[in-house]
Amino acid sequence: MNPKPVPPWHTVRDAVRLIASGVTFRTSARISAVVGTLLSVVNQGAVIAAGHAGRATWIRVAVNYVVPYIVSSIGYLAPFRTSKSSRHDVP
Repeated sequence: MNPKPVPPWHTVRDAVRLIASGVTFRTSARISAVVGTLLSVVNQGAVIAAGHAGRATWIRVAVNYVVPYIVSSIGYLAPFRTSKSSRHDVP
């Protein structure tokens, strides 16, 4: 299965729309799974293993997955960003 093609984009709103539509999901989800797990083990592993994980710990774990997802999505989209002038050149 081929990933969705990435259309040219210009604004942050365009990038958010592409991320929300799943254009970056396949690649970014894999990266987020690996990096998020490593960060969670390193930063929260002892607390979780000791059985002292509370709501704040699980929020931190969630952030450990969300941040790499966003960063990898931005990196995935970066080469497809167009300048404002080239966007208006296309009829």
